[in-house]
This record gives sequence, structure tokens and C-alpha cells, in this order.
Amino acid sequence: MSPTVRPAAPADMGAVARLYGREVAGGTASFELEPPTPAEMTARFLAVRDKDLPWLVAEIDGAFAGYAYLSPFRPRAAYRYGVEVSVYVEEAARGRGVARALMTALIDAARDRGLRHVIAAISQSATSDASIALHRSLGFDTAGVYRQVGWKHDRWLDVTLMQLDLSPDGAPPTAEGLRLGGGLA
Repeated sequence: MSPTVRPAAPADMGAVARLYGREVAGGTASFELEPPTPAEMTARFLAVRDKDLPWLVAEIDGAFAGYAYLSPFRPRAAYRYGVEVSVYVEEAARGRGVARALMTALIDAARDRGLRHVIAAISQSATSDASIALHRSLGFDTAGVYRQVGWKHDRWLDVTLMQLDLSPDGAPPTAEGLRLGGGLA
């Protein structure tokens, strides 16, 4: 059966925290070192929702299969037309179209909001080659590679940057973009 995608809810954050926590503890797709609690994931979910950005959950046969969301690319106002995509899929659900279904829905949501760029930062991991191939198949181009930028599990890790331009003609924006402040520093 193909995945079903729906908006996430606070009740999903336990499953989200378990999936993400496994990746934080044992993988390298995230550069966090300590798995966040369900309460922390709920706070992150609410922060994404407060920016009017989507956080989605995928299910297969009614079972949680993964999640994905868009977040602001950078905090300064001039970046208000760019978002970063994050996608995590349960190991048992990989290869079943979950990531593609989630990514397609997020790309559509970004386009509907009048955004310009969807950015992906794909860290070196067991699934990075598949992730890069998926992004490329959805129209993302490689924008560069940060070499040996993360230290996790006793090794240096690269991060491949990919970018999808939703308005390649370069026309001025037709929407107001995200509500962003001055920045973190």
C-alpha cells in the first residue's frame, strides 16, 4: 500500500521523537548528540506551525512511517522566501515511497505559499546516497558540499547542500514570505 500523508498533530510527537531519537543516538543524518524529548519535539513542532509552515506525517496501513517539515532557512528577513526541508523515515518503511510522498507535499506547500527556494542539507549517513538521489529526482540541484563539518561517532562528516528553485525565472515575489526577525546573533 502507498503512504498516506497528513498534517502532524501534537499527539504524533511521541512517534516523531522515537524515530528522530534513534537517528540522533545511532545515526549521522542529524548532528544532534542527545535525543530530544517528546516535549522538546512538540515545542519544535509548534515553532514550525507558528511560522505557518507544514509538518507532515506519513502512514502506511495506519502505522506511523515517517515525518517531514519545512523550517525557515535562516532567521534574517531577506531569507523569508527560503525554507529548509527535513525528512525522516522509519527503517521498515524505507523504499516504499514515504520520503517522496512527504517531499512532494512539502514542495507543493512551499509553492502554494509563494516561497522561492527549498534547501536540503544532507549529512553523510547510511542513507545519504538515496536521499541525494531522491532530491535530485524532485528537481534539486547540488549547491555545494561542506567538507568534514560535523564530528559524530568518532569521525568527520560532510554535508551536501541541495537547492530547489521554485521560481527559476527570477521574477519578484508575489507573496510576503515568512515572518522572520533580525537573527540569532
